[in-house]
Amino acid sequence: MDAKEIIAARVAKEFKNGDFVNLGIGLPTKAVDYISKEVQINLHSENGFAGIWDTATPETLDKDVVDAGGSNVVLQSGGLFFDSVTSFEIIRGGHLDMTVLGALEVDEEGNLANWKIPGKLLPGMGGAMDLVNGAKKVIISMVHTARGNPKILKKCTLPLTGKGVVDMIITEMGVFEFIDGKLTLTELTPGVSLEELKAVTPASYEVALKN
Repeated sequence: MDAKEIIAARVAKEFKNGDFVNLGIGLPTKAVDYISKEVQINLHSENGFAGIWDTATPETLDKDVVDAGGSNVVLQSGGLFFDSVTSFEIIRGGHLDMTVLGALEVDEEGNLANWKIPGKLLPGMGGAMDLVNGAKKVIISMVHTARGNPKILKKCTLPLTGKGVVDMIITEMGVFEFIDGKLTLTELTPGVSLEELKAVTPASYEVALKN
């Protein structure tokens, strides 16, 4: 599997029966393809629907049904549609068990930057600021580096989406969790050494491997 598939598959392992989960734009939505058939969860898309869905095929394509990232999907039986007000009432009301978001930068204090690069045009900030404050658990799903530049830093340099909001970071190299307020490496992807990970991770972190 390539880096993004490794990340998506690992994200899906976090889902437990009964979870209500929001998947953010981009890489987080790939986790849909790896949800175990034995795990019954409900997904939430901030553009206005919930339930469980599959990626659309040419045979099942409905151009009016897209996830938050603009990809065509097929909502399974039992799913429902609602307006934007209801969608954000769900988020702000604390009803989501977790949200999975992408990131430009995360730092050792759990700060997240994922909505803006100064000087670059963007369509809008989306729902990330609400999601990181409304969901019970915030998981960051991202590649470890961008064009060779580390993304897990000592201090974020870009405008913040939220301060101290991150609970877990999943990359193709491993899994970090914030334990007692400290960034901690808890899993190392097979084939990746501690030395290789450290070389591309400027943040200070502790090591308490579970695997």
